[in-house]
Amino acid sequence: MKFDLTVESRQGGGKGPARQLRRAGRVPAVLYGQGECLLLSVKPEELVKIIRSQAGSTALISITIDGAAGKAKRTALLREYQVDPILGKVLHADFFEVSMDKPIRVKVPVHLTGGQPLGLKEGGVLHHVLRELHVECLPSALPDFIEVDASQLQINQGIHLKDVKQAEGVRFLDDPDHMIVSVAAPITDAKLEALLTAGAPGAEGAKEP
Repeated sequence: MKFDLTVESRQGGGKGPARQLRRAGRVPAVLYGQGECLLLSVKPEELVKIIRSQAGSTALISITIDGAAGKAKRTALLREYQVDPILGKVLHADFFEVSMDKPIRVKVPVHLTGGQPLGLKEGGVLHHVLRELHVECLPSALPDFIEVDASQLQINQGIHLKDVKQAEGVRFLDDPDHMIVSVAAPITDAKLEALLTAGAPGAEGAKEP
């Protein structure tokens, strides 16, 4: 997924200028990479649109910089952002500039597809273990997410990274033996009671405080 974003260059870093920008209805941001660091300001609604998109941190962003003395157009990824925990407003954003002819390493979310696994219909419990994958690829080949079809999983079955087909131009960097998703057998009442009893104070083998 790609986005177009128009930003403004700004002068002065630090907390003071950043607070002034927020009072003026803008979000302070930084674009770094390719040997330089640029201070920017962004419209909050444009930034929120990217954050809430399905792609999120894997979206390629074509940035146009108003007031830039040098190159006015850049291609970047949204690397990090901060949100006010009370008001929910975006406080700051970091963009990482990429070169379209150089491989990048990023984390890509895993999406389970195919509907409910067969094992869940028999009472199994779904464990989505690996929710992000580290990949290496050119920016043009960067996927929004990695799809894993878990619909055929029975109880006590799982899918490892080595079972997932790599898209053209995309290389997985994680351990191929890592489990991505599995369906475990349900815990019986007897087993649950045994686990609770074993962890209860005074139970045989339990550690004294």
